[in-house]
Amino acid sequence: MRRVGRAAIFGVLAGLATVAVSEAVRPRGGTAVLVDWDEVRAAARAHLDEPATSAASLAAARKRYRAMATTLEKPLLGFVGGLRAGIELPRFEAVDREGWLDLNLIILRRVIDPVLEAGRVPNSLIVEVGRAGVDRYVGFMLGFLGRRVLGQYDPQLLGAEPVAGEGLYLVETNVEEWARKADLPGEDLRRWLILHEMTHAWQFAAHPWLRTEMESSIKALLESTTKQVSPAARVAAFAGVLPAQWKLMRRMQGTMSLIEGYSNLVMNELGARLLPGFERLEAAYRARSTGKGVLELLVWKLSGLDLKLQQYRRGEAFAKAIYDAHGIDVLNLAWQGPESLPRLDELANPEKWRRRVTGARSSRR
Repeated sequence: MRRVGRAAIFGVLAGLATVAVSEAVRPRGGTAVLVDWDEVRAAARAHLDEPATSAASLAAARKRYRAMATTLEKPLLGFVGGLRAGIELPRFEAVDREGWLDLNLIILRRVIDPVLEAGRVPNSLIVEVGRAGVDRYVGFMLGFLGRRVLGQYDPQLLGAEPVAGEGLYLVETNVEEWARKADLPGEDLRRWLILHEMTHAWQFAAHPWLRTEMESSIKALLESTTKQVSPAARVAAFAGVLPAQWKLMRRMQGTMSLIEGYSNLVMNELGARLLPGFERLEAAYRARSTGKGVLELLVWKLSGLDLKLQQYRRGEAFAKAIYDAHGIDVLNLAWQGPESLPRLDELANPEKWRRRVTGARSSRR
């Protein structure tokens, strides 16, 4: 009897599970995408402390940023190299945390919406649950970053128009908060950050091929997720585990490591020359990078942000090794074209990269 009773219970449970699964996957009419951007924004904003700053304060900060950038542009271009006639760097904007959030939602949608549209699925309960989970995760990450990011350059990759206007940003709320908590000289801090972001703008403005290279890699990755293939292959493509994707991503990782590492080199070399408070800024930045709490460390680990930071540190170590040994002219050979970019293995072996791009055995200043 016990066996019969147990079998009956299992039968009931199995029946309930079948009904639950059937209800979860039952089409409800129409199709859906797997991200609701309004929900993402609401979730992210809920994680932002002091999301909004007055328009008057932002306007004053913008005016100050632009005056600083005008003063810094000449020494910057004198260090890294000039611009072609008729090419100008974009002007700075001041944003609060909510402004940064809206800016990055635009950037994300520019890249992700085509994939979402191509991957529409029939409406069902399980899709709704999955979308809610994705919305909350993306919202949490944007909220987390929105309290920390200090500056940003948007090269408008995959945009309909080339970069123009205000593509350079400082998040005034975060800059002011960090300056206050770490007792930093606010003017020097803003100049330091401006040097970093302006270097990014120079990288793309002076080397148009860089935008083309980045866009072609992104498009290839997106196309790999939208091909009409088997469900298993589609899932693997979305997860980014196909061999062709790995090759592209490794190339992009090497490029991004150089972009960030080079900008850090420039902000530090010029910062040491131009900013009286440079040593305090550098020490505070190191403390900020290493002095994370347990929860913050967990977020960085689970999100993969710590791996990105390690890649950028490798890029900075690469740039400094080449600069110290051979000077900025040799380092700038990386900007000749796509084939001159360091590969991932060369980031850890700068001399290997130098020999490849110069064909020389030794070259010292």
